[in-house]
Amino acid sequence: MHLALSVAAEEPKGGIAGWATGLVETFGGPGAGFAIALENLFPPLPSEIILPLTGFAASQGVLSLASALFWTTLGSVVGALALYGLGAVFGRERMHALWAKLPLVKPADLVRTEEWFARHGTKAVLLGRMVPVFRSLISVPAGVERMPLPVFIGLTTAGSLVWNTVLVMAGYWLGDSWDVVGTYVGLVSKVVLGLAVLAVTWWVVKRVRGRKDSRRGE
Repeated sequence: MHLALSVAAEEPKGGIAGWATGLVETFGGPGAGFAIALENLFPPLPSEIILPLTGFAASQGVLSLASALFWTTLGSVVGALALYGLGAVFGRERMHALWAKLPLVKPADLVRTEEWFARHGTKAVLLGRMVPVFRSLISVPAGVERMPLPVFIGLTTAGSLVWNTVLVMAGYWLGDSWDVVGTYVGLVSKVVLGLAVLAVTWWVVKRVRGRKDSRRGE
């Protein structure tokens, strides 16, 4: 029978942290794995809260550290496989058909993206699992490009294990201050998202200017 988190005053009572606490206390490792699988499918569920909280629970004896790492990594792989499957079902032809309907893009842009993924896909999947925001999204193009499933599973497992270990161990060592991890990782997530928005904005502005210049030259 699982132990409750030892200090009631420190135990999260509501929100995502309270929900994750309930899962871990009730189901142990499988509960943590389920939470992380959902986090992969719904990125607004933050791994920077769920993983350190799982580490804190391990430090309190709710589950073992080995169980925490095993189940959260398994949950990561299961969630990533669901997104991979979505990309595989959507497929390359549908992606090209959708791309052709989008403004400001050219078929050559998608072809170059596919060529880039063919050259760097293994690194993208491995390192992408350790980057906030993109750690879930990277599974979709891997499915679209039909990366060999054993390769995808191996890379996803390795990258997820590194990410999960860092955050779970941080929660384990910090104890009652586990939520500090979420503050710092959340800040990194905002920076990454901000850089992505800036990159997209720069690309759109450049494309619009290019179209205007081409029209003037006609």
